[in-house]
Amino acid sequence: MLRDDINEALADEREVETKTPSNSITNRQSKIRKSVSQMSTAQARKRNDPLYKRMIHYRELYNRYRSLVHKKYGQRVDARARR
Repeated sequence: MLRDDINEALADEREVETKTPSNSITNRQSKIRKSVSQMSTAQARKRNDPLYKRMIHYRELYNRYRSLVHKKYGQRVDARARR
């Protein structure tokens, strides 16, 4: 009787664990999309494509401006984010 109770409790725990979504689960399509994106970027870089150079240039600008915005508003929203 005790063994059956333990097995039921373990089965209930397994059900709870499977119901919670995980951010690391990816399906086949998302893996394919990610690899296509990475491979196309690698090909553009290898061939010295001007579009690749623009992409890198604007990514650097984006990161620079993002850090400035975070620096300016980070302290203001930090308390709100922790609530």
